[in-house]
Amino acid sequence: MRFMMGAATAAHQVEGNNRQSDAWVMENVSHTTHSEPSGMATDHYNRFKEDIDYLKKAGLNTYRFSIEWARVEPVEGQFDRKEIEHYRSVLAYCHAQEIIPVVTLHHFTSPVWVIQKGGWESPEIVTYFANYAQKITEELGDLLTYICTINEANMGSQIRKVMLSMAQNKSNEVQVGMNLEKIKESQQKYYMELSEAFNMPPDQIFPFLSPRSEAGEKITFDCHQRAREVIKQVNPKLKVGLTLSIFDNQSEIGGEELKAEADKEEFIDFLPYIEADDFLGVQNYTRKIFNANGEKKDDHIRVTKMGYEFYPQGIEHVIRFVNEHWKKEIFVTENGLSTDDDKERIEYIDVALQGIKACVDDGLPVVGYTYWSLLDNFEWQLGYKQTFGLIAVNRVTMAREPKQSLTFLGTKADELFN
Repeated sequence: MRFMMGAATAAHQVEGNNRQSDAWVMENVSHTTHSEPSGMATDHYNRFKEDIDYLKKAGLNTYRFSIEWARVEPVEGQFDRKEIEHYRSVLAYCHAQEIIPVVTLHHFTSPVWVIQKGGWESPEIVTYFANYAQKITEELGDLLTYICTINEANMGSQIRKVMLSMAQNKSNEVQVGMNLEKIKESQQKYYMELSEAFNMPPDQIFPFLSPRSEAGEKITFDCHQRAREVIKQVNPKLKVGLTLSIFDNQSEIGGEELKAEADKEEFIDFLPYIEADDFLGVQNYTRKIFNANGEKKDDHIRVTKMGYEFYPQGIEHVIRFVNEHWKKEIFVTENGLSTDDDKERIEYIDVALQGIKACVDDGLPVVGYTYWSLLDNFEWQLGYKQTFGLIAVNRVTMAREPKQSLTFLGTKADELFN
């Protein structure tokens, strides 16, 4: 198989009108912590052929996207044939265009009924998720090669650290669009409204993107292991893994122990859960530097529109770190930046791909790279102001405008990997 090179999306962020999901509920209460609702998103649900065509035209060969659990199983045990056929159409079109589809089964959003049954802190979700994974594999497995069960399975622990830091008036970063100011401002009213919307006590509402207990962390990875098991039972040829959010953790003098702790919490602790996986999806956007005082903050560094340090070298460092502990396939399933200056995006991609090529040349088992994201899309609590995409989307007409960075990604990929 050729080196897989392309871009990624997530269903809720691009498809539009994902009304059966927990995210839709959370965006549309009066005191939501979201800056705006997802609404039509980028209407990718109806325009997926156009968007895949842009990938193909740029010379790319891989598209990572997610199947929306809330669409496929809007009511427990009731699978929607129309929605399954929709995703079959997406997969079939990828193959028709010689695009390798890489499918994620869960990218942050869940059906409302899952939350009402205890969400991601309930042991029962292991069964619910396995049933969903089995159904998708039975229905669509003939068109698949790579399946990511859960996107950024370690995100709940990262959010827990951020919320703890916020309670202590400290700063911290997480690789997802969180609106921390609005959380501080309206958290109490928000949870009371969610309680009414979900018809359950506010302290029992556990969507995927919420601070996770240690028990909830184990449940999440149990979901992955059980899903992997049923997928392999249905179709042993499929390659199964998950993705993890991993910072490029670095240390200055005095920060060595904190760096080691961060590496352990973000990656090493989860190795027992993934040892039977076929590949690991690695997702990195920036770095963290630790010194004797904790995480180093520098007001004079170059930052992206998200406020992260502009640091495309991070992905090479993370791949090399991961490979010290993981000798199977590594797939860079997300890497990129939000910026209004496409020249900056091109610069970021150039440095990142050079680093990945160095890893490949050194014999590390890197098999693919999907830039985040194919489209400017809905960045969770931060709404549509963040622009990660290789393609701009007019928020009124939904018209697409490919950026130079899309062409550059295809050209650079051909130069380095073919």
